[in-house]
Amino acid sequence: MSKITLIIKREYATRVMKKSFIILTFLTPLLFAGMITVPLWLSSLKDGSRKHIYVIDRTNQYHNVLKSNDNYLFDFVDQPVDRIRKDNTENKDFTALLLISDDLIKNPKAATIYSQEQVNMELKTYISDKLSSYVEQQKLAKYNIPNLKQMVESSRANIDIPTIKWGKDGKEEVGSAELALIIGMISAFVIYMFIVIYGAQVMAGVIQEKTSRIVEVIISSVKPFELMMGKIIGIALVGLTQFLMWVLLTSALSLAAGSFFGGNLDINSLQHANQIGNQAIPAGGTEGMIRQVYSMMSGFDFLKISIFFIVYFLGGYLLYASLFAAVGSAVDSETDTQQFSLPLTLPIVFAIYAAIYSAQNPDGPLALWCSMIPFTSPIVMMVRLPFGVPVWQIAVSLSILVLSFIGTTWMAGKIYRTGILMYGKKVTWKELWKWLRY
Repeated sequence: MSKITLIIKREYATRVMKKSFIILTFLTPLLFAGMITVPLWLSSLKDGSRKHIYVIDRTNQYHNVLKSNDNYLFDFVDQPVDRIRKDNTENKDFTALLLISDDLIKNPKAATIYSQEQVNMELKTYISDKLSSYVEQQKLAKYNIPNLKQMVESSRANIDIPTIKWGKDGKEEVGSAELALIIGMISAFVIYMFIVIYGAQVMAGVIQEKTSRIVEVIISSVKPFELMMGKIIGIALVGLTQFLMWVLLTSALSLAAGSFFGGNLDINSLQHANQIGNQAIPAGGTEGMIRQVYSMMSGFDFLKISIFFIVYFLGGYLLYASLFAAVGSAVDSETDTQQFSLPLTLPIVFAIYAAIYSAQNPDGPLALWCSMIPFTSPIVMMVRLPFGVPVWQIAVSLSILVLSFIGTTWMAGKIYRTGILMYGKKVTWKELWKWLRY
């Protein structure tokens, strides 16, 4: 067994067996699911208390507009605002005060809500919608045109344009620009997160071994380059293991959620529920939503996206991890890494911003060039892949990424070889350049 393999096994085993790794691996999918489902569930819960709103209507036009219901009690009063405010300060017997000082048709800003605490959006939206609807009806009535309201309602249109993808065999599949955007941004963010987290682990591991002087014992048995590559590859395998575990656990949670919300739906039939010209998607209901989601997902090649995700993750990680390892070998403590790590993290941060803007125009010049530059291509290319990228662009991007990784590994190896056994010296950029020329 080679020395690099032994180092890979050591790095992999020590990190995978940590409690923090096990906890994050199993809790992160649950956390993601909770971040999606819990806000939706909480938003569906309504406040059981009935809101009491005083209304001062100086026009006497809106008594029939604002009617009380199970959620809101509108109490029209004819008192000065200061008197009501003083009474509320003492007794707190109402939620808000609505003052309508003028005809809203002539002066749309004549309505004001007063409250001792901040009014929630639900109450404000309810009152605004009621008043706006009434003002709109009154304006239409002034035209004195029979059935004008029905004519306006019938003229309104909400056009939802479906997108159909033509496959190479002529088969038509339902596409979704929104779903492509979601898939691309999630993939880009995960790669960004993995590069930052595991690249920092490489740097921290090198610094720890250097400061504890363990590296002096290890270097007596293996070459510095072998130690660096073993550490980088071992941590990369840790990241892939965690990613695959997340995929499996997320898939299991998705199937469980689908069976819970969708009942006894046949998954295979759902995937073909929207074949062109055969069966339409139901207009509403949970079953219709599930059919629509599966129909849109069937238009994406998730196997291809997953393969390129792993390829670009490894390429981006190996590129940055080698540089992080070089930084770790050149300093004596983590506090000294700032001057060297900042130039490494800036391209990663820029890449995530470029990915956000590239998602709106995946074929634009920003997306094209950032998917070719090796320091940004692992993140930006993942945003473009769900929309479809020419083969030659993927080939050029991967070729540049591989060549860049080889070059940075060579540079990092020279720095690592010199800096790993150097202590007590403040290293500068000029000093690093000398090490590269040795």
